[in-house]
Amino acid sequence: MGPQGRVICSLLFLLRALAENSEFYLPGDYLLGGLFTLHANMKGIVHLNFLQVPKCKEYETKMLGYNLMQAMRFAVEEINNDSRLLPGVLLGYEMVDTCYMSNNVQPVLYFLSQDDYFLPIQDDYSHYLPRVVAVIGPDNSEATMTVAHFLSLFLLPQISYSAISEDLSDKLHFPGVLRTVPGADHQIEAMVQLMLYFRWNWIIVLMSSDDYGRDNSRLLSQRLAHHDICIAFQETLPMTQPNRNMTQLEREHLEAVVGKLRRSTARVVVVFSPDLSLYNFFREVLRQNFTGAVWIASESWAIDLVLHNVTELQRTGTFLGIATQAVSVPGFSEFRVRRSQGVRPALNRSSQGATCNQECDSCMNTTESFNTMLTLSGERTVFSVYSAVYAVAHALHNLLGCNQISCRKEVVYPWQLLPEIRKVNFTLLGHQISFNQQGDMSIQLEVIQWLWDLKQNPFQSVASYYPLKRKLKCIRDISWHTPNNTVPVSTCSKDCQPGQKKKPVGTHPCCFECIDCLPGTFLNRTADEYECQPCLSYQWSHKNDTSCFKRRLAFLEWREAPTIVVAMLAALGFLSTLAIAIVFWRHLQTPIVRSAGGPMCFLMLMPLLMAYTVTPVYVGLPTVSTCLCRQAFFTICFTICISCITVRSFQIVCIFKMASRLPSAYRYWVRYHGPYVFVASITVLKVVIVGSGILATTPNPTARADPDDPSIMILSCSPNYHRGLLINTSLDLFLSVLGFGFAYVGKELPTNYNEAKFITFCMTFYFTSSVFLCTFMSVYEGVLVTILDLLVTVLNLMGISLGYFGPKCYMILFYPERNTQAYFNSVIQGYTMRRD
Repeated sequence: MGPQGRVICSLLFLLRALAENSEFYLPGDYLLGGLFTLHANMKGIVHLNFLQVPKCKEYETKMLGYNLMQAMRFAVEEINNDSRLLPGVLLGYEMVDTCYMSNNVQPVLYFLSQDDYFLPIQDDYSHYLPRVVAVIGPDNSEATMTVAHFLSLFLLPQISYSAISEDLSDKLHFPGVLRTVPGADHQIEAMVQLMLYFRWNWIIVLMSSDDYGRDNSRLLSQRLAHHDICIAFQETLPMTQPNRNMTQLEREHLEAVVGKLRRSTARVVVVFSPDLSLYNFFREVLRQNFTGAVWIASESWAIDLVLHNVTELQRTGTFLGIATQAVSVPGFSEFRVRRSQGVRPALNRSSQGATCNQECDSCMNTTESFNTMLTLSGERTVFSVYSAVYAVAHALHNLLGCNQISCRKEVVYPWQLLPEIRKVNFTLLGHQISFNQQGDMSIQLEVIQWLWDLKQNPFQSVASYYPLKRKLKCIRDISWHTPNNTVPVSTCSKDCQPGQKKKPVGTHPCCFECIDCLPGTFLNRTADEYECQPCLSYQWSHKNDTSCFKRRLAFLEWREAPTIVVAMLAALGFLSTLAIAIVFWRHLQTPIVRSAGGPMCFLMLMPLLMAYTVTPVYVGLPTVSTCLCRQAFFTICFTICISCITVRSFQIVCIFKMASRLPSAYRYWVRYHGPYVFVASITVLKVVIVGSGILATTPNPTARADPDDPSIMILSCSPNYHRGLLINTSLDLFLSVLGFGFAYVGKELPTNYNEAKFITFCMTFYFTSSVFLCTFMSVYEGVLVTILDLLVTVLNLMGISLGYFGPKCYMILFYPERNTQAYFNSVIQGYTMRRD
């Protein structure tokens, strides 16, 4: 036998005289092993200083562990008394106190050994029969993994009733482990959804310095990263060193942790730690009078009765925890406090190898003192143990080919029973019992609240979590330890108001400043909470808007008062011009009409009438055609009129001054109809200029934001319209200046032929109004520019029609005696005599 074999045999030798107390042992055809924590060292791990099996009875009673051991006893006895399940087969059990995590190896070796307390070393264990067919427990993840490393070598089924580590779902390393509770993934998910429901995004995480604390805090951090929940800070709670009192270093560390809690703005504290590490911590919390927190307990201490018994904790805040669903097991409350009869005599404890792992002298008394609280709490973990025993029983029932009368009592090897347990699917107390591919049972979880009213359940359910749906539902009212029972707030920064973007502050995304979105931008939180999105070109938004609205289109409309006034002026100008045209037509051969230009007057009056008729193109929604009319038609009409006035003023000068000096030039001018050629040439030039401008720029109307009110879009002709208007007007301005110069030269001509003052008035008004309009357009935008453009256009039209033709029409109608050839000859003779 090798060294390893000798060590194993030595350990098994220590266990050969285990007690046969009736609470720990029940003989049967098939034995179940049970591992429960009946005692725990609340102050330290003293036994680690010594190479010996711990004496558990020297530690304090862990009442919950004893309660779970009674649940296994109750389930086995209930199955033995039920003729429908395993008829003719007697289930037995052998249970051992693991002293929390201190006594795991010895019981495992004992379960794997045979009646001679030896575990033989073999090449093939497929036909090896351990002492038990399955093991229930232990209660925590570290102990479960320690046990599983032994049991998995033999494929001995192991069903844990409260170990939640995600590592146990790895069937490659732990093929024989099953669980009657959801894994840590679901426990963490329930916590996260609880935080999301109450909008807690600024939390503190406290963890123990063991694998349980580290693994679960890491899993929580990974899950929180996807939900914008930040950890203000994370601290490790000291695991008490091997002595019964805290060291000075540990005490200082706890003081620092609680001090940090008090200074933090976070008020939600998640604690991943075994219950034994929390007593000193909460004593320090009470000493420093830290209050107003929401404590979220992991399953390891969510229903710890000893901590709950410290009633002063209720002033520290609200206690919430994640626990398995409360399932009442009929008859168990009475069974739990029923003292065993006919206790077999225990072994002589002084004999070599005697241990304390199967004695619990004060457990019953402790249970009786907590019985009312246990009954009110709903027997939460009890059902996990209860269902685990029933799962083994159903697997045995199927493996032994049981019918309603009997079963085949045959040898059951562990590797035969394990797949049968995985396949079980039955209903127990209204709940479906089955295992998924990871070997976990999808039993419902609950969020519980600690209450200290002795008449109520100390662990009141306030929400339910469904593992299959991964959903937290049925959230009920919680009694918050806050003024007016308001939900505690735990955020690094207050939520931004609608229309405010977040500006990160520091490294945590939960800490930010709120910045108002500027006008013209909006905040779409579903897309990005940190940047305001710009509105589309045809939309706008006010400050702090969450969406954009369509800008109101502004253009010159008929219902506006300025439009009506200008339209009336245009109508008046059209009617007066039409009347002038009629008067001139009827007096076409009279001296006044001939002196005004004769037929050329109608070349001026017709464009004026046409310009008046199309003034409505300035009103209404701008289109390509209306913009073309403004940019081309009107300016051509003006050019024709002004070129006619210019050539008329030139003719007057030629007739009276240049005819005598340049007779040949005058004859040439008259023979080839110089005035019409000049007007036609100027018109053609103007058409070329206008056409080039239209080809170079688009006449499409555009919408621009009103500089005074960006919520309004000014719909007008293309911005290039102003530039084109300036280019087109430049020729007309040149003609007006030229006409003004000719008129000024002929200011001393006879009165009847002296049209200088009329031409001067028309040209001066047109020049000044055009310069004013172009200047105004370069400075201002909006509907005001359009109405001013229309007004100047109408006034210029009226200035030509009334300023140039009006006085002549007045003379024709009211002074007909002056409209004779004799009167004109007398005026010329008088002018000639004065010149001589």
